[in-house]
This record gives sequence, structure tokens and C-alpha cells, in this order.
Amino acid sequence: MNPLYRNDTAGEFPASWYASTADLPPQRPSLRGNQQADVCIIGAGYTGLTAALRLAQAGRKVIVLEAHRAGFGASGRNGGQVGSGYNWHQIDLAKKLGDGPARALWDCAEQAKADLHDLIDTHAPDAKWTPGVAFGTYSDKGRKDLHAEAEFLARNYGYDKITPLDRAGLHDIVRTDAYAGGWLDNGAAHIHPLRYAVGLAAAAEAAGAVILEGSEVHCIQQGTPARVQTGRGVVTADHVILAGNGYLPGINRKVAARVMAINSFIGATEPLGDLADEVLTRDIAVADSKFVVNYYRLSEDRRLLFGGRESYSVGFPTDIAPALHARMVSLFPQLAQVKLDYVWGGTLGITMTRLPALQRVAPNMMSGAGFSGHGVALSGFTGRVMAEAILGQTGRFDVMSALPVPNFPGGARFSTPLLTLAMTWYALRDRLGV
Repeated sequence: MNPLYRNDTAGEFPASWYASTADLPPQRPSLRGNQQADVCIIGAGYTGLTAALRLAQAGRKVIVLEAHRAGFGASGRNGGQVGSGYNWHQIDLAKKLGDGPARALWDCAEQAKADLHDLIDTHAPDAKWTPGVAFGTYSDKGRKDLHAEAEFLARNYGYDKITPLDRAGLHDIVRTDAYAGGWLDNGAAHIHPLRYAVGLAAAAEAAGAVILEGSEVHCIQQGTPARVQTGRGVVTADHVILAGNGYLPGINRKVAARVMAINSFIGATEPLGDLADEVLTRDIAVADSKFVVNYYRLSEDRRLLFGGRESYSVGFPTDIAPALHARMVSLFPQLAQVKLDYVWGGTLGITMTRLPALQRVAPNMMSGAGFSGHGVALSGFTGRVMAEAILGQTGRFDVMSALPVPNFPGGARFSTPLLTLAMTWYALRDRLGV
């Protein structure tokens, strides 16, 4: 079944802590009849909305088509962590690609964070950019590798915002005995993701973009111009941007071959009060080195927002809360009696190499997807990069699209069972501590 509808009610945000604490606008109209645009964007998440904002500010006529609501997908549900770099160590990217290309990619990732900070300050201050993301690892080797990465970043890129931490140093901040050490990156941050999406959508509209909700795209007829068709209308456009990420099923084979949808889940505890200080002693976010990563932070009302489970089928499992609670308590036994007040899931896009997939899938059609857990900053920046390419500035698109992102084995049809088998193996390794 289509992931757009398998786990959610059409046009309604999931019952998350984010939705309960955001000022959500009324639903926008859907596409009716035939309309024309310079650029048609499919998907009103961070990627599509950032592209719409940049293009509208440049005077282009922009129509954004969203199957549900702006910010409905991963952009309004994610862990809110704004990480540095990519889902690779930068030292490994330099070994793989060479110093010059790796440095260009690092500069893009730093610009992505700076853009996000500026957009929040300007358009969504209630999203609350809050500096600090810690990373914990479970082994001495993992700690040494992290510290070597921090030293590499400081020496080669002048990035001196990471504090390496031994076991005791990390425990002073993150009150679990599980980690052998890690680091604290004060150049990274965390935000309220749905408030940011709401503010970004309003900014795009104020600049002149038109966002049409309840407008699922069924097919795209390539050509110059292209024709983008929904159930009740058609947009004819000179350029098309595919920005649906994990919620873009089957529209374009080239995207489907490189980007696979997986589900991730988050729970929000009841307010912890003083118990929060026995979990985190600073207002930071945390992620760790499990293959099925644990990620968590405190909310403004002192709940623990804890994510740490994935699934690879289209449908969500029925036991989300018990499994999440068990993972949380395995790190923080002091929370054994704490209830989860909210539990929700969402779909994101991953790639074979866990690097973003930017590609030109037709002469006048681009796609940006597959952010693999690093999308809070990189997805919006990808939208900016595709907008720049449409405006004739292709430099950063060329840098990002050169990332090594092969097709999944078996292509779009057979990638899911093969990846599910591989992910199940890695999840087993996590449980066994391998």
C-alpha cells in the first residue's frame, strides 16, 4: 500500500508531541483544473519549501503540490537533531573522494547549518535553535575513532567546536553507564521540527509561492514543459523538483532505484520534572553508534523525546510503545516507571551509502532525497541547491550530485526484501553487542 496513506489519516498530522505544541494553520486548498508555473515542486517538506522560498524570492512563479499538509512527513516528525557533516565520518569521505571534493562537501554541510539557523531566526523563532549534540559510542575503539575524527576536523578544516569526551566526561552530561565515551559538538543543535516547517511554509507563501495541499501527484509527463498531474488538476511547468523523499512512491524510477523508504519511531515521556536531570544535565541532543541508532533529547516541558527503532515494511508495527520503552530503559534504568504519553512514527529516505542522492532525472527535472538521518539541515540545503541550479548556478548541485550513491541491488522492485534482510542482521548485531 502507498506509504502516503498506510499509517496516517489523510490531511491530518500524526498525534505527536510536536503537533500538540505547534500552532498549525488551516488546511490549504488543493489543486483544481489546469495551472502554469515556472517551477512545480512535489512535496512540502524542508526540501520543497526551501526551494520554493529561494525561487519565489528570485521572482519565479512556484507551485508546491503536497499530498497531505506542509510539514506532514519527516520534516514535521523527526528527532529535531541538526548534525554536522554527513552520515559518514569526514575523514572517511576524504579518503574516498580526495581532499578537495571532501572539503567542498564539508563546506556545503556547514552552510546547511548556517542557512537553517538563519531561517529559524527570521521565520520560525519558536522552533528554538538550541546548540549542542553529543554522540556516544559503546566501545573503546569507537571512542578512539571519534576522537581521531574530531582532531581531523580541527586540523584540516579549523572546526574547533567539538569537545572529545572520555567515559566519565560523557557521563557527566548523559547519565547512562552504557557509553565508553564520545564527544559534544557545540556547532550542532536541536530544534522543534514542526514549528520550523510551519514557519518555512509561511515564509515561502509570503515570498509568492503557492502551496496546494491534499494534492497527491499521480504521474509526471516529461517534456518541455513538463505536465504534473493530480487527481483533479494539472500543473504545466518549465522545471520540476521532486522533494517527497520517503513519501515519493513510484513516481520516478531513477529516484526509486537509489532511495528506499524506512520507518522510524519516537516516543515522548510524561514530564520528568527533577528526574530529567538524572538523564541529561544539559539541554542538548544525543545520538549514539548503534546501527539502529538511539537518539534523544529533552523537550521544553522536560519530557524525554526518545527515538530508537526502525522498521522496513510499509506498515508500522503494532507494538511501537513497548519496544521504544524497552530501548529507553536499557540506557536509562532510572526511567523504568516513566510512561510514554505520545508515540509516533514516520518515513524517511535512505541510500545504499547513507549519503544524499541529488540527481537530474530529466533535463528539466531534479530530485533530492535519501538524507539517511541527516536531513534536518541537509534536506533544506538540497532544496536551495536545486533552486540555484534552476537559476543557473550549478556549482553546489555539481558538488552534491557527485556523491557516491549507487542503485540498490535489485533496483526499485527487489531492494526492499534485500535491504530488510541486511538491516535485520545489523539490528541483531546491535542486540548482541557485536
